[in-house]
Amino acid sequence: MDIHRTFGEVVFWEDGRLRPAGRVDMTRTALEGFGKSVQPIDEVVIEATGNCMAVSRVLSPFVKRVVIANPLQVKAIAHAHVKTDKVDAGTLASLYAVGYLPEIWTPDAATERLRRLIARRYQVVRHRTRIKNEVHAILHAHLIPKCPHADLFNGRGRDWLAHQPVPDDERDAIERHVRELDRLAEDLTILDREIATNSLDDGSVRRLLTITGVNLAVAAGLMAAIGDITRFKSPQKLVSYLGLNPRVHQSGLGAAHHGRISKVGRSHARAMLVEAAWAAAKTPGPLHAFFVRIRARRGHQVAAVAVARKLTVLCWHLLTNEEDYLWARPSLVAHKMRGMELQAGRAQNKGNTRGPAYAYNIKQLRDQEMHVAEQAQRRYEHFVEAWRPRPPKEKARGRLNPAGHR
Repeated sequence: MDIHRTFGEVVFWEDGRLRPAGRVDMTRTALEGFGKSVQPIDEVVIEATGNCMAVSRVLSPFVKRVVIANPLQVKAIAHAHVKTDKVDAGTLASLYAVGYLPEIWTPDAATERLRRLIARRYQVVRHRTRIKNEVHAILHAHLIPKCPHADLFNGRGRDWLAHQPVPDDERDAIERHVRELDRLAEDLTILDREIATNSLDDGSVRRLLTITGVNLAVAAGLMAAIGDITRFKSPQKLVSYLGLNPRVHQSGLGAAHHGRISKVGRSHARAMLVEAAWAAAKTPGPLHAFFVRIRARRGHQVAAVAVARKLTVLCWHLLTNEEDYLWARPSLVAHKMRGMELQAGRAQNKGNTRGPAYAYNIKQLRDQEMHVAEQAQRRYEHFVEAWRPRPPKEKARGRLNPAGHR
């Protein structure tokens, strides 16, 4: 079935032949009627689109299985000069019949709901960033100097903003943008509460929070993208799924050329990993030492992406082995956990009894944990200080230069 926004083109594969079956409206009633017309042993193949999960949920009770195909890989396998809805539907049926159809993993209901929450939060955050940039652009257009306060949109920053000499129409635009920011802040609070509520009993999210630089938004976003970690047989599979692996071009006897990262996969999870990488790079520990080592050779941006890839490998090992991060800071982890509980609406524990997150308020304990992280950083630096780029082996040289010419 080649599905679109309003209809789906249906083609049956029977005994090695394709039989067109017309179109089906993309409504629940029409899809249920189509499901009743097929046999329980039939299998339906569709491509991953915006409404594919809804189609799968409606048709699943009527058929043996609903298969969702990866459209990018289908296009790479079966590129055709004649492209119609019937041809596309027939291509899906033929590839699945011969076992060449590249399928995608179908998440369960809980993971699908978490993905929707994470996507909505990401849209709200992007919208807030866009509005803030518009306010900064207004100030820049009228030669207003940079705000002397840390944040232009907190209480002191807004007081400073209200006294800046701008035209009346620009003043109205700024006030409108500030009101929109307040409304979006309320929406963001509601979404964060729902995400925290869903993550309270999730052991995987709690395990990822032990990594320095990973907060609740990053941990929940990663688990929404990953789903079941057992579907990734190695950390390289997860790195490739998130698009953090480099592009490689090699043909014949020529050397392999590695380019930029592929960026194929869930862009939101990749962006959150890079955000966590910047936070981890500013904190003492092995990840900071790794960032500094890559930065010396390749620069800041490449080093941040390399740390994001390192975080991906680390997440795979933690989730697969069901272990916490070795260099976790206990007081910081407890502070994150308590923040997640409060964000979910848990009651505050008032009284003389100190909670597990109280240690984060004691500077001496924080300094002790920071000292342990610095020791881990020095161990990593000592471990890699003798590393040097090695020339290719003689066997590789012969493969790259089979004629023996210098």
